[in-house]
Amino acid sequence: MKVTVIGTGYVGLPTALVFADHGNEVLCVDKDQSKVERLNRGEVPIYEPGVEALLRRQLDDGLFRVVSRIEEGMAHGEVVFIAVGTPQGDDGDPDMTAVWEVAQDIARTITHYTIIVNKSTVPVGTGDKVEKILLDTGVSPDLFDIVSNPEFLREGSALNDAQRPDRIVVGANRREAAHRLMELYAPLEAPVIITDRRSSELIKYASNCFLATKISFINAISRLCEECGADVAAVARGMGSDPRIGDKFLQAGLGWGGSCFPKDVAALIKISEDLGYDFGILKTAVEVNETQTTHFIDRLKQRLDGVRGKTIGLLGLAFKPNTDDIRDAKSLEIIEQLKAEGAFIRAYDPAATEHVRAIHPDIDYCTNPIHVGRAADAVILVTEWPEFKSMDLTELGRIMKRRLIFDGRRVFAPHQIERAGFEYVTVGAAAPLEPAPQG
Repeated sequence: MKVTVIGTGYVGLPTALVFADHGNEVLCVDKDQSKVERLNRGEVPIYEPGVEALLRRQLDDGLFRVVSRIEEGMAHGEVVFIAVGTPQGDDGDPDMTAVWEVAQDIARTITHYTIIVNKSTVPVGTGDKVEKILLDTGVSPDLFDIVSNPEFLREGSALNDAQRPDRIVVGANRREAAHRLMELYAPLEAPVIITDRRSSELIKYASNCFLATKISFINAISRLCEECGADVAAVARGMGSDPRIGDKFLQAGLGWGGSCFPKDVAALIKISEDLGYDFGILKTAVEVNETQTTHFIDRLKQRLDGVRGKTIGLLGLAFKPNTDDIRDAKSLEIIEQLKAEGAFIRAYDPAATEHVRAIHPDIDYCTNPIHVGRAADAVILVTEWPEFKSMDLTELGRIMKRRLIFDGRRVFAPHQIERAGFEYVTVGAAAPLEPAPQG
C-alpha cells in the first residue's frame, strides 16, 4: 500500500518506519527542509532507541523517503496520516494550528480518493472539523474519508510500541474506510477496535488521563506512608496483585511529566468544562502531581537544614529514561526550586544534557554520573536510567561531602545503600535509612 505520513516527530517517524518495514511504500512529509535532508541521510533528530537503525535499513531498501512538499505526499498516498504536534495552549486546549494547516494543505492538493487519518492526539470533533475544511474548500465528499486512529506510543519505547501494539483503535463513519485501514495494520496481528470517530478521539484522552490519575493516587498514598511508617512499595504490591487493579503505573515517584500526560489531562479538563462538566477527580490528580516534587524537595531542605550554599547533584534530566525529551520534566522543577534557594547544582543525563543546558547554562554539567557527587551535600536521583541502578555507589560516596541520596524513583536496593554507607531518603518511606558503620 502507498502510505503518506505528515510529520516526522516522536509519533510520525516510528509509525512510518514500521509501515515501510512491512513492505509498504512510505513517503513522509515535513516542512523543515533541514530535517528532511538529515532523515534522508539516515540521521535521526530525536533520541529514540532503534529508530536510526530501522531508518537506514528502510532507506537502503527504497521503501521510505522524506520530502518537504505536501503536493508530493498527496500524489503518493492512498492513506495519508496526520501526525503533527498538538502542544498545550495557554488556556489548556491543545494548539491545533498545525492540524488545521495540514487539513487546508490537503484540501488544496488532494487529487484522488484518499483515506485521511488523524494520528495526532486531538479533541473530540476534530475529524468533523477536518471534514468541514475539505468540504468548504469544494472537495467532493466522494474523494475522501476521515478516520481517527489514535497513537499509544511511549517515548523511549515508541518503535517497539509501533511494532507490537496492544490494540489498534479505528474510528470511522464508513465501514469501508475502517476495513482499508485494517488491511494496512493486518501484519502487526494486534486486536483492532472499530468504533465511531468521536469515541475513537476520546479514547486516547481517557486512557492517558486514567493512567495519570493512577500515578497521582499512588503518590498520594506515598505521602500517607511517609507519615504513618508504611512502605509504599509494599502497599503497591498488595494493591497491584488484585487483577481488577493491576500493578502497572503504581510506582510512586516524583510525578508524571513529558509531552503527553500534562497536555492530555489539561485538554480533557478543558473539554469537560466546555461541555459543562466539572471533572473534579482529574483536577485533584493534577494538584497531587504539581505538589509531589515540591514535597520531595522540602524533605531535602529539612534534612540539610536548607540548601543555600549547598552542592546538590542530579542524576537524570529527561522526563523518563530512553529519551532526550525534557518537556514537563521533573528535573526542571527541581533545578528551578534549588536555584531559587541558592544551591549549586551538578547534573548528568545520558541524552538530555544539551536541552537543559540551553535553559540553564549556569549548571555544572558532568560527563560521568559519578562526577555529580564531587563535594556534594546530597545527590538526587531524578530519572531512572538503567545505568544509575548499577553505578558504583561506593565510588560516588567517596567524593561526596556527605553521603546522602534522595531517590526520587525508588531505584536503589537497601543492600546497595547499606554497603556504600549512605543516608537514604526515598518516596513513600518514613524513616530514612541511616549510614552503615564504616570500618
